[in-house]
Amino acid sequence: MKSILIIGMGRFGHHLAKNFLEHDHDVMIVDENEEKLEDMVPYATSTKIGDCTKEEVLKSIGIRNFDVVFVCIGTNFQSSLEITSLVKELGAKRVVSKATRDIQAKFLLRNGADEVIYPDKDIAEKWAERYSLDNLFDYIDLPGAFGIYEMPPLKEWVGKSIKESNIAARYKVSILGIKKQHDEEMRVMPSADYVIKDTDHLMVMAGNEVAERLLRQNRNHFVK
Repeated sequence: MKSILIIGMGRFGHHLAKNFLEHDHDVMIVDENEEKLEDMVPYATSTKIGDCTKEEVLKSIGIRNFDVVFVCIGTNFQSSLEITSLVKELGAKRVVSKATRDIQAKFLLRNGADEVIYPDKDIAEKWAERYSLDNLFDYIDLPGAFGIYEMPPLKEWVGKSIKESNIAARYKVSILGIKKQHDEEMRVMPSADYVIKDTDHLMVMAGNEVAERLLRQNRNHFVK
């Protein structure tokens, strides 16, 4: 369990807080607008009304006590920049700030952010990736030009075990899990003896170029 501080409770801040709480983390939320906190008061570990561009407000929170500080100010970049710089100066272990443009990211990284996230851009890229590639059910981006792809098996894999198909060596991909069609449950890290079925959804980790090459093959090479 981690201790999370979220500054700025717009739409992204709300989604972030709810997801962390669902994973049983301690979450403190802060915003200068009381109305933005009201619906989260029953759920958040703690809440505070305050202007985080003021150093005394941040000092009262105890920045050093949090594992990660998220700065989710979406409408006022100057405030986001000031808060990012202040929380880092006050000893934040890790600062993750929200940006909407590349130029903002550059300033945030220079002023204390350990990482910058682009919620709208990231979502747009994910959906563009998903709908640009045939036979792709879902996609998770990973650092270093890698991703996790949910895809059907190649026709030549069907009826063979993972070992017999020699998938890792031949295709340079790793099968992390098997999902049954129309079933949310997943077999994690299947054994080498697992026999691949035509209805399986494979959770495959691969370099983006490798995965795209597989997915862009002629549709006839895939089981539909």
